[in-house]
Amino acid sequence: MTSPDPGAAQPSHIGLCVTDLERSLRFYCDGLGFTRAEGYTLDDTILPALARSLEVASPVGVTSQFITLGTMKIELLCYSQPVPQGSPSTSRGQLGFTHLSFHVDDVDAGAARLVELGGTIIETTRANLGIEIVFLADPDGARVELMGPMPSAAQPS
Repeated sequence: MTSPDPGAAQPSHIGLCVTDLERSLRFYCDGLGFTRAEGYTLDDTILPALARSLEVASPVGVTSQFITLGTMKIELLCYSQPVPQGSPSTSRGQLGFTHLSFHVDDVDAGAARLVELGGTIIETTRANLGIEIVFLADPDGARVELMGPMPSAAQPS
């Protein structure tokens, strides 16, 4: 990676803490088309600074599994210890990262597939805004937006 500006940032990845790695892999890979990339099983007995760098209490055991879709790269973090805590954002008006967004050809079909893989449709978010959108919660509650063309007979609501 070279840049004329040595201080210029280049995108790397987004981290997403999950409680069940295989379930999340099914949701993101089978449901949205990501492919599994490099993965690591880490603990703070082999990497003493791991707890500090991840901002969690020691002892730490975590699987770091990267998945990719085009240029998007997500690091799924699944902790064996400590137990993950907190809850994902439930509002796009909440500070911090609020959702991942994907273009799909058919919002209803995409949403139905994600429900089969552990997602939950947030019906109150369904809207036609010149494009059709709906938000889902992934298996751990993180918000995922699907955007697609409006059905030919639909009007904006």
